Amino acid sequence: MDVDLPTRTQLRAGDRVAFGVLFDAFAGAVHRYAMRWTGDRSAAEDVVSLTFLEAWRLHEKLLPEGGSVLPWLLGIATNVLRNTGRSARRHREALLRMPVPPPEPDFADELVDRVHDAARLAAAQRAVGRLRRAEREVVLLCVWSGLDYAGAAEALGVPVGTVRSRLSRAREKLRKLVAADPELIPSRQTATGGRAFAARSIEKG
Repeated sequence: MDVDLPTRTQLRAGDRVAFGVLFDAFAGAVHRYAMRWTGDRSAAEDVVSLTFLEAWRLHEKLLPEGGSVLPWLLGIATNVLRNTGRSARRHREALLRMPVPPPEPDFADELVDRVHDAARLAAAQRAVGRLRRAEREVVLLCVWSGLDYAGAAEALGVPVGTVRSRLSRAREKLRKLVAADPELIPSRQTATGGRAFAARSIEKG
């Protein structure tokens, strides 16, 4: 059964029930966005929690007029991901200074049914990861999260023309990367699927 989404007036007023409905409606979209950014399910779940906590904290700053609030939520998620990315880099640098732990048991056989999808996603993430941050953000918002130019512009707080130009540059760079660098293809067995997956994602923008 469809549930009516809360109005901006309800959200701006700090209506707790409205925020519960908002979470039910858009937590999945925020999680998919964060998952494609991080490639880590646990990290994506943390981003969802932080995003809705920030949305609650910032509810009075939500504009009273407009359409779907998904761009607003993904804009908050983008800022959360930027901040967690910096923290993650500091964490990785700290780990590099620690002794190497003993090898863990290999549980790869238990994940055979997920290998292809995971490899294709990893291949696309490697390609997107080589873009400048601003270009990477518009790819994730427009191509993988389905926002239009206006929605991505709202999420990032930039003009629509800026989104268009960043996405155009990103698409051209991705075409060249996928064509030139075999390391972006996950494996020999899944190369065709990985290239097609990346190409389809690039062209959607």
